Amino acid sequence: MTALFHSLVPGAWLPGDWFHRSLPTNIEVGQNSVIDSSFCFKHYYAADSIGLRVGHHVTIWRTNLAVEPGGIIEIGNFCYLSSASLICSQRITLGSRVFVAGGATIVDSDFHPIAPAARIADTIALSSRGDRTRRPHIESRPVVIEDDVWIGYNATILKGVRIGEGAVIAPGAVVTHDVPPGATVAGNPASLVEQGTT
Repeated sequence: MTALFHSLVPGAWLPGDWFHRSLPTNIEVGQNSVIDSSFCFKHYYAADSIGLRVGHHVTIWRTNLAVEPGGIIEIGNFCYLSSASLICSQRITLGSRVFVAGGATIVDSDFHPIAPAARIADTIALSSRGDRTRRPHIESRPVVIEDDVWIGYNATILKGVRIGEGAVIAPGAVVTHDVPPGATVAGNPASLVEQGTT
């Protein structure tokens, strides 16, 4: 029987892993952090010396860790990521004791232009006959999630957002603006349901 979780070790091959790829070497990991499969790194293209920094006692389960060449994801201690997607062009930072539920998505960029003309130019550049070097500029802004935050099922955190310590993001919420410490937000776009006490 294959173990459900494996130690997260830079460059390691996971025994019995159905996805036949070693873990990246440019990751930094604390003690007792685990992962279920190297498939979590299928879209990991970080090119800097460190593209993922993980603290102690972190569990990464069925989570997409997609990092662009210049990006970095940082995850604090005692975090649990379950079937989530972290898609990073520049920087995504999670504090300690953060729980990210299934289907949740955290992105630090739109990854495509918003303006119609730029969107068309981007589509052409990305086409099979296009030239990717001609892609228009795409804005990216870091996401910061402070300690003790809970992010519910299918919630979405968009670029440039800071979520304060102890906040709760309700399932399905789409967070487009900062969330105060201790607050609960819900809806699309997310709005305040309960004021924080901190």
